[in-house]
Amino acid sequence: MASLTITINGESRTITAAPETPLLWVLRDELGMVGTKFGCGIGQCGSCTVHLDGNAVRSCQLPVSALEGKKITTIEGLSEAGDHPVQVAWKEVDVPQCGYCQAGQIMTASAFLAQNPSPSSEEIRNAMHGNICRCASYNRIEKAVAQAAQNS
Repeated sequence: MASLTITINGESRTITAAPETPLLWVLRDELGMVGTKFGCGIGQCGSCTVHLDGNAVRSCQLPVSALEGKKITTIEGLSEAGDHPVQVAWKEVDVPQCGYCQAGQIMTASAFLAQNPSPSSEEIRNAMHGNICRCASYNRIEKAVAQAAQNS
């Protein structure tokens, strides 16, 4: 076990974990931040997506030893009031069905829009392609990302 200091949602946090422990389990089990979900455990579904220095990454595949000096943002830190343009669009379009994948979808969409604020429909589909929605809300997800881009 090692003691590491990492920055999560703008706050410096000291954690104790084996260096190879995935960030997902530190977030959920040690820090009680359960907005980031466990889906597949192999980085394929996107439910565990967080931002690492502004880029969308799969926290189930990210060892905590790689996080020193990096800035991590989770769904809890995206917007304190839940008023990030992507979150607002998600509510307006009524995207979630079961809701399980939504934190990962929102984190992927928000990182994408930060890099491409005026995407085409094809660019949105390509950016969101790696996130699986068990309820198949893909059309509403695409609509909400486009709406968030317009409202930003």
